Amino acid sequence: MDPLTYRAAGVDIEAGDEAVRLIARLAASTRRPEVLGGVGAFAAFVSIPAGYREPVLVSSTDGVGTKLKVAFLADRHDTVGIDLVAMGVNDLLVHGAEPFYFLDYLAVHRVEPSRVEAIVKGVAEGCRRAGCALVGGETAELRELYAEGEYDLAGFAVGVVERSGIITGAEVRPGDRVLGLASSGLHSNGYTLARKVIFERMGLKPGDLLPGVGRPVADELLEPTRIYVKPVLSLIRSVPVLAMAHVTGGGITENLPRVLPEGCQALIDPRAWPVPAIFRLIQEAGGVEEAEMRRAFNMGLGYLLVVRAGDTGRAADLLGQAGERVFDVGEIRAGGRSVVYA
Repeated sequence: MDPLTYRAAGVDIEAGDEAVRLIARLAASTRRPEVLGGVGAFAAFVSIPAGYREPVLVSSTDGVGTKLKVAFLADRHDTVGIDLVAMGVNDLLVHGAEPFYFLDYLAVHRVEPSRVEAIVKGVAEGCRRAGCALVGGETAELRELYAEGEYDLAGFAVGVVERSGIITGAEVRPGDRVLGLASSGLHSNGYTLARKVIFERMGLKPGDLLPGVGRPVADELLEPTRIYVKPVLSLIRSVPVLAMAHVTGGGITENLPRVLPEGCQALIDPRAWPVPAIFRLIQEAGGVEEAEMRRAFNMGLGYLLVVRAGDTGRAADLLGQAGERVFDVGEIRAGGRSVVYA
């Protein structure tokens, strides 16, 4: 009987080592001064950024979801890492926190160093966009759990905020305004429904043009989630922001009420911003009701902010100067904690 090796059993240690070497270079490109040491230790060491009197650590974890199925079909893996970072750092941002480090977990059927490098290249790019450091992670080869060519991603973001600067939504009052920041498309939510419509009902393939959208399926569906960290953190330093919401699964309908106090209801005008063509295509081709669309997708707004009515113009100007498309989409009124549409 021939001696059995770990590689013969299904785990290629040498490929894993090569992937780690490639990842180390990408992580180095995101380095912040608070990071102590590099990738490769058993744990990461990061000091608290300077300038905080009462620093509070804020953490979030998330994944990319079934958007990965589109990456598998298109064999394109360099943008889903941006989505991974975005899902974590945009959540930290809701409470006014500055993201300062990030870790990823990548589970694969088989370690292919070039594919791992492409995935983590996206993670590193997301970290650069957010201004945080990629300090480590884990790559696991799990051939018995994942099909050939498939993988899953999870991410862990940590930020810091001054205790007195934590944004909770407690100061929101009737009369305040809701500003919306444009999304880059579907972001990372609603993909089970989107794939059902586009690939099954419409019978399209990744390289086909989307009718009425003008882009190939893969380009549109793999457009990475927008990272709002830098413009919003800059805004907070100049304008009092009372509440914020990252529009993810559940859409505006379910995410905005999470940051409203009791007795406050958001009245949203869906005519206040242009809905990207991809959403209307999914709705029409799938026969999806409007309320269901609003619960499954962001409908063109990836992030919401609540400000005093008198601060609306200044906030919109500052965000616009930072490159954001900003819309005044509604108001806060007295009522049960919920979203209603005008």
